[in-house]
Amino acid sequence: MILEVRDLHVETEGKEVLRGIDLTIKGSEFHVLMGPNGSGKTTLAKAVMGHPQAKVTKGDIFVDGNSIKDMLVNERAKLGLFLQFQNPIEIEGLGIVNFLNTAKGSLNQQKPSYKEFMGEIKGSAERLKIRDDLIGRSLNYGFSGGEKKKMEILQMSILKPKLAILDEPDSGLDIDAVKIVAENINDFKKKNDAGLLLITHYSRILNYMEPQFIHVMKDGRIVKEGGKDLIHEIEKEGYKFD
Repeated sequence: MILEVRDLHVETEGKEVLRGIDLTIKGSEFHVLMGPNGSGKTTLAKAVMGHPQAKVTKGDIFVDGNSIKDMLVNERAKLGLFLQFQNPIEIEGLGIVNFLNTAKGSLNQQKPSYKEFMGEIKGSAERLKIRDDLIGRSLNYGFSGGEKKKMEILQMSILKPKLAILDEPDSGLDIDAVKIVAENINDFKKKNDAGLLLITHYSRILNYMEPQFIHVMKDGRIVKEGGKDLIHEIEKEGYKFD
């Protein structure tokens, strides 16, 4: 899969947030998007997935050369896009297993037997150190912030997208949990040869990863790009880029 964002301008609640974003992610590349609060990182993620709050006013988004700007969220998901939410919502009454089973079916993926499916879910939960009793509950209902983030990574591992956008998977996690989440993201990428766009404020999760491309966003624009060495520059100097 090749994701291309070209000269993207996006409004949220009547305010221009993105002011001309260009970004290309090819195949199984690993990109990281960093920047201060309010720079537009989450808005970009929402725009790629077709969130109604992110109104595209100029530019376009392409998957394998075809515009997806007018596609619905579920249509983009069927292409292989996945978004891990920064703030996952709680849905009382929606069982996690039923949710995953329905989602996998809607993506036209071949369903394993129920026994195999449950084995896959429990295996992912074990690797993420998610308690067994949480799997039988409603989606994110009564979960801690860290449990919600881990559940998003579990969904990714089960649904197996071609390109995953991970919006601050490290926020709200303690040091041990950050390492666990990073290891599971690495494992998913390796097993599925998937593309990644990881959004973060801080570099600590990147200590356990090997991203290829780093992008810095400020005020709705990408103002600096480079390799992993750029992370050290950010750690030393902060986001002092124009």
